[in-house]
Amino acid sequence: MLETIISAVAPGGVRLPAWRWRKAIVIGFAGCLLALACVVAPAMAQSEIPIAAARVWPAPDYTRITLEAPQPIRHQLMTLKNPERLVVDLENVALSATLSSLADKISANDLYVKSLRVGQFKPGVVRLVFDLKTEIKPQALALLPIANYGHRLALDLYPLEPPDPLMAMLENRERQSAAAANAPAAADTRATPEKPPRVPEQIARAPGRPRMITIAIDAGHGGEDPGARGSNGTWEKHVTLAIARKLKARIDREPNMRAIQLRDGDYFMSLGARVVKARRARADLFVSVHADAFTRPDARGSSVFALSERGATSAAANWLARKENEADLIGGVNLDVPDPYLKQTLLDLSQTATIIDSIKLAKAVLGEVGGINKLHKNHVEQAGFAVLKSPDIPSILVETAFITNPDEERRLNDQAYQTRMAEAIFAGIKRYFAANPPLAREMIVRN
Repeated sequence: MLETIISAVAPGGVRLPAWRWRKAIVIGFAGCLLALACVVAPAMAQSEIPIAAARVWPAPDYTRITLEAPQPIRHQLMTLKNPERLVVDLENVALSATLSSLADKISANDLYVKSLRVGQFKPGVVRLVFDLKTEIKPQALALLPIANYGHRLALDLYPLEPPDPLMAMLENRERQSAAAANAPAAADTRATPEKPPRVPEQIARAPGRPRMITIAIDAGHGGEDPGARGSNGTWEKHVTLAIARKLKARIDREPNMRAIQLRDGDYFMSLGARVVKARRARADLFVSVHADAFTRPDARGSSVFALSERGATSAAANWLARKENEADLIGGVNLDVPDPYLKQTLLDLSQTATIIDSIKLAKAVLGEVGGINKLHKNHVEQAGFAVLKSPDIPSILVETAFITNPDEERRLNDQAYQTRMAEAIFAGIKRYFAANPPLAREMIVRN
């Protein structure tokens, strides 16, 4: 049959010997295979995923490494001991300069990672080997595209025992006291704030033994979650950190008060983790510092918010709460939380008494903030901010100004304005405690 077909297509209908047409078939088949290889080989080479960005975010609580790509990154990870290492195998990922440069981004000050090696482990697999400073609990999150990010693989390296925020704060104060005792006296060159807000001289004390008042200061956004951006390129995460640091310094100068800064660097911290850290520090108040944003550049003014269980007090407050609550989606957090303590913190809405105290605190702070900047609203607003959901700590969120307003963006970058804003928030805190003295609590004694 095959001979008949070949004879039909042979030139002039000439019949070919069997060995000729068998040879022709073999040559033709080999040619097809060669052509197919020429097509498939480039396609296989193109299937390797390019890494668009590689970032490292060291933090006191954990270290995060993020790899960004145009499609999901398949991976496997394992830990090795003696010495401590984390091995991450990336499948179908191209070994590029961007990925190799990740090793140079490991800081000597990183608390958990000593060094990183990147190499081609085998065809189709790039291996990352993290040399660790301590034993860690790794967590890998596959994050979907959002905002300006594509697909991301986030590697979070947590210590086996989370740092104690109170002990860290006490140790830091001891170091500062020792440094101040050994430093020569120097003139105070800080600029005097314009019309600093009036601060009550004393805080009324509840009967019983005096104790330190602890204020948790939350610098909004950070790391993978930069927050809003002004027209001149200012990122909200940098402004909030600057004001939070000034507020902490002012509180720490008060004899019977101390501040714990929940985020003291450029790294991501989930909304729930901020609440948990404040509770672990046994904070008396929670103050979250932000810079407002809106779709129109003419929106302006400062605002103070408290939590609402019954819906937002305005459409703008509802819009803002939704935007701020997207921080966990942008930064990336595992919502299937195994810790029942954290679940309770995130879901406990039986906090009517705490919300009442939060509104009192918000009114006191709003009255002081209105002395240095126009108020966006002349009353405290409420909305469902996830970061304010501590069931037992009065909590407020301060929108210091609109970063999307060019004039207010310039003010937010001005250190004198940052100082005045911090002083105003502090004055409001003192005014709140003057009318609502803190309850007695057992003092913390170090072993």
